[in-house]
Amino acid sequence: MAERSKYQQNIIKNYYENREAISLQRLSELVTELYLAEGKARQKQWKNIATALEKLKVPAKRIEHLVQSDNAALVAKLVEELLAKK
Repeated sequence: MAERSKYQQNIIKNYYENREAISLQRLSELVTELYLAEGKARQKQWKNIATALEKLKVPAKRIEHLVQSDNAALVAKLVEELLAKK
């Protein structure tokens, strides 16, 4: 494996420093997509949201509750809470 340039090292470093903000942004986008999704697409969005929440270290019971409720407004409220903590 070739060594990384200084520029590449900085990009990687910045990514890991901002990983939480990137995940929150992605989760916000997923909530928007969830509001618009129906049927199988909605199930897929819930799967993506659950994965994003796991990466943000949201407790498993809370994730399970959100998925079972199938309520996008609850996820949007959680995103607001997470943004407020940040």
